[in-house]
Amino acid sequence: MPLVSTDIILQAVPATAAFNVIQLEHAEAIVAGAEAAGLPVVLQISENAVKYHGALAPIAAATLAVARAASVDVAVHLDHAESESLVAEAFELGFTSVMFDASKLSYADNVARTRAIAGEAAQLGVWLEAELGEIGGKDGAHAPGVRTDVAEASEFVAQTGVNGLAVAVGSSHAMTSRSASLDFELIRSLADAVPVPLVLHGSSGVSDADIRHAVERGMRKVNIATHLNVLFTESVRATLDANPTMVDTRKYLGAARDVVETEVARLVRLISGS
Repeated sequence: MPLVSTDIILQAVPATAAFNVIQLEHAEAIVAGAEAAGLPVVLQISENAVKYHGALAPIAAATLAVARAASVDVAVHLDHAESESLVAEAFELGFTSVMFDASKLSYADNVARTRAIAGEAAQLGVWLEAELGEIGGKDGAHAPGVRTDVAEASEFVAQTGVNGLAVAVGSSHAMTSRSASLDFELIRSLADAVPVPLVLHGSSGVSDADIRHAVERGMRKVNIATHLNVLFTESVRATLDANPTMVDTRKYLGAARDVVETEVARLVRLISGS
């Protein structure tokens, strides 16, 4: 199947799962899980992951190669990019989807900078996501009690021309327990007022039942990272504890990759309603 934009995926399913890639094993596991489910998926590389690798190009090249070889539609998305130069590099490398995150800035500056990026993305056929007001848990940002204002969200989309909007509705980044409390009435109000797909960040902290409820209320893209990292790490730890003399990284990383593949297949079905 071809590498596609997030827009193409959202035309095919009621909602899509988007999972973060840190190592090659993540990309392989996520695509394998999506293939097992027979459903499309979004692979995301965050600006933090780029900092970890020291550059975007190597992990991007590997992720794009895995996506292009998939038997299901896959989008490759740059997540939480605060740097215009990083966004420009993602455009050049062939990313089909980008999140430009100017949410730490004032509303006026967020609008101005996001609008400029949106114009470039539109010319290239790249799906552009933005964020209005930081979602809790990222670098000590706002607490989970922060909420996106419906009227401001509608105005922001109209002024910037973005294709998707990350909103604050009670989830929080980097949660290791699935105990977040979502504001479902706000999700419905935002979905009714905002003419582009809504994105739920921090979904690792949201229960299965609440993810489904959020999708039913209007969420279209559901981002998950920490939850898969927890499973990956637990698998590595268990394998090494059971095999203290093991030194072949393929054995413990491969086992963790299999665990993530199984969970991805389950989650893409859950999120799409399949």
